[in-house]
Amino acid sequence: MTVPMQPFDVIVVGKGNAALCAAIAARDATGARVAMLEAAAIDESGGNSRFAGGMMRFVYDSVEDLRLLAEISDEEAKNTDWDTNTQDQYYDDLYRVTSFRTDPRLSEIMITRSLEAMVWLRSLGVRFVPNYRAASAMVAGRRRFFGGMAIEVSGGGPGLVQYLDAAAVKRGIEIFYETRAVSLIYDGERVLGVQAKHGGKPVEYRAPTVILACGGFEANPEWRTRYLGPGWELAKVRGSRFNMGEGLRMALDIGACPYGNWSGRHVTSWERHAPEFGDLAMDHACHRHNYPLSLMINAHGKRFVDEGAEFYGYTYAKYGEEVFKQPEQFAWQVFDAKVIHLLRPEYHGKVATRVTANSLEELAGKMEGVNPEGFLKTVCEFNAAVRKDVPFNPGIKDGLCTVGIEPPKSNWAQPLDTPPFEAYHTTAGITFTFGGLRIDPETAQVLDVNLQPIPGLYTAGEMMGGLFYFNYPLGSGLVSGTVFGRIAGAAAGAAARAASQAMSGTG
Repeated sequence: MTVPMQPFDVIVVGKGNAALCAAIAARDATGARVAMLEAAAIDESGGNSRFAGGMMRFVYDSVEDLRLLAEISDEEAKNTDWDTNTQDQYYDDLYRVTSFRTDPRLSEIMITRSLEAMVWLRSLGVRFVPNYRAASAMVAGRRRFFGGMAIEVSGGGPGLVQYLDAAAVKRGIEIFYETRAVSLIYDGERVLGVQAKHGGKPVEYRAPTVILACGGFEANPEWRTRYLGPGWELAKVRGSRFNMGEGLRMALDIGACPYGNWSGRHVTSWERHAPEFGDLAMDHACHRHNYPLSLMINAHGKRFVDEGAEFYGYTYAKYGEEVFKQPEQFAWQVFDAKVIHLLRPEYHGKVATRVTANSLEELAGKMEGVNPEGFLKTVCEFNAAVRKDVPFNPGIKDGLCTVGIEPPKSNWAQPLDTPPFEAYHTTAGITFTFGGLRIDPETAQVLDVNLQPIPGLYTAGEMMGGLFYFNYPLGSGLVSGTVFGRIAGAAAGAAARAASQAMSGTG
């Protein structure tokens, strides 16, 4: 027997960044009574946002824009090169990494409203701090930011969810945990609510508008194999184990139009022996983002990518896939003493699979699964190909490259010649999937297969298709979730109010 719950104005499925932004926007814009349905228990709630690093890519022209968000002293403002991320730079980055496939209107809305969205988050109590840890370096005695990522959320992804959760609770938004949405209540013309399960029992939530913001299908091995291809059922999942694709299935079941790069995914270099799913207690212990300073070596002892093509924020979401394509789906990142001091803290954490040696020959024997002769030959050829007339500078794309070998290394290409040597065992960690639903960009309302709006249905976050293809610029996912979550919430709230007025004969 299905238990009917009291009716709401807006139901939000999910409880990550996009879902929370949608719920808050709906409540603030119209005073709507909002319910959130979260599949996880409270201690695992927050979706993939809980596993994010907290970096957010938004438009800023100078440090004065950053000071709208974070406390930056006059001395810090003056004595630091803060970089920029202008609208033109943001467009260039997004179009370049997506091979010019990104939806023009979706990308325009995300980019042009990104700073406004960040200021809105700040007004909700979200705290931002300069991203000294991962996006800056000392260059000639002066701190320099790079990659247009000068600000991050204090506390990372968990901090963002905590701030937004507090804002939602303050507004009286009702959150139902351990409540997994099963299907949409649909009368053939409009969405009227959600069928769900709570404690294994069917529950019905009625509302004139529903916002689906419950992530992609990255935690579902059957769907990964179906859409991403053979072998992807074996991938590690960086984030939430609850993102099984139900939201997408529910929408497609009533005729929603699929859109975007359904065989595409955000995949990074990840600890080889990490757990099957993300573990909140491990924080960022499994991240392996310093590969631009390394040689990435496969089982044959060969390099297979240009490690120094760009700062990691522009390649990390696709190079994990390149690792996964290698024999046995692994690689080793190899460093020497010249750069070990530049490695992020997680490299020397307890969960890192690391081997060290005082000679390359010794290291070759310790890297499990690697052909030693192939590795030593690769290093010899690489070292001979490195230019000697360009200085090394990790704070810029320094042009210190190789000549005459394939694949090349375009930046930060120092010879691997100074012991002690360290190597780290990596595989691929899938973060989220790119395929999603087609929406009206102005309202985030879901469109059907005839490209007509489905009354009562909206979406945001990773369920929205058409924005990311093949690759992904670091920090744009959280900003997309905020921008389109706000749009979905305001539009759904307004539609719910109009429906209520129509039923009561007012307005």
